[in-house]
Amino acid sequence: MRRSHDRILTTHTGSLPRPPALTRLYARRARGETVDAGEIEQAGHAALQDIVPKQIEAGIDIGNNGEQQREGFFLHVKHRMTGFGGTWKRWPRADVERYPVFKQALEQQNAAKEMVSSFAPPKVIGEIRYTGAAQAVRECADFRDVLSARASAGESGFVEAFLTAPSPGIVVAAIRNEYYDTEDAYLAAVGRALQVEYEAIVAQGFLLQLDCPDLALEHHISFQDRPESDFLDFVERVVATINDALRNIPRDKVRMHVCWGNYEAPHDRDVPLATILPLIARMNVGALVLPFANPRHAHEVRCLEGHAISDDQILVAGVIDSTTNFVEHPEVVAERIERVAKTLGDPRRVIAGTDCGFDTSAGAGRVAEDVVWAKLAALREGSLIASGRLFP
Repeated sequence: MRRSHDRILTTHTGSLPRPPALTRLYARRARGETVDAGEIEQAGHAALQDIVPKQIEAGIDIGNNGEQQREGFFLHVKHRMTGFGGTWKRWPRADVERYPVFKQALEQQNAAKEMVSSFAPPKVIGEIRYTGAAQAVRECADFRDVLSARASAGESGFVEAFLTAPSPGIVVAAIRNEYYDTEDAYLAAVGRALQVEYEAIVAQGFLLQLDCPDLALEHHISFQDRPESDFLDFVERVVATINDALRNIPRDKVRMHVCWGNYEAPHDRDVPLATILPLIARMNVGALVLPFANPRHAHEVRCLEGHAISDDQILVAGVIDSTTNFVEHPEVVAERIERVAKTLGDPRRVIAGTDCGFDTSAGAGRVAEDVVWAKLAALREGSLIASGRLFP
């Protein structure tokens, strides 16, 4: 895993806006309409070819495939695993429920969108087994082919490349169990299945990013009416499950993203970072990806003082908000980076990133596509300003 040796490197958190036509295909399929698989594959591959040069042009050093060939950051598992069927409606978000006027406005906004909802996932109705190894390898190969074509043409590329995969915890929390006797049995089965995807990504030469919003988000969703101790027990069990699934992967090949949900809302029911950090820091990964542009959590940078994370771990700091159409001033970005570097005491352990993805489920993103690229350009410019101060 690359470090910021002489300048602050830039990255993002995974999902990037999908073309409208591809989004419509994913949304139609999610509604149960018959959609030609070849048409989705072709549109996804075309979107992949387009998204890589856009990232490079914006100044992203460590990039990915934008999750263009998936309809969501975790919903793709239903196409790669057995045992899923039907659908159910996820628990509401506790912060949204507290504000009925805001809730109504949010529902009206979402109703007007062509999108795939992560709040209407399937249920588990049978044994979980991973059957999508060929699909996982194909996704890696498609991405590698685009990167190789650029290199062959003498065009610039990424300093490093990554691909994402979901935490078993978000699958277990979002996809209701109607098959396994216990949640532990369900969690173990999902962990074993996702291990195949984790190992495939690393074997194909990419960094693995684990998307683990469950380690913060589920506090105000699945556990909103339960004792905090129940939620923390869940976090501990998920971390242990992931560590087991990573047992064959070097620590420095994995980074972990944790967030409180990629949506604009009050977020005043979020669990504090200080409460979960000692638990998530036990995960055997080389980097943590945390949101610090978020106005509810920006102050929590101070939680990283001292040895809150291991000295050998990198922090990918969210310094760009992925839920608003403000384009951050590069000086603001630079100040955020410098604060994180000062807190850790070593700018080489800091990479500048985004709080979350910009389109975590197809069409769900709130930031306009042209603004996304302006934000990423500001990320690059701000990182260069900070680099001039941190690496004199």
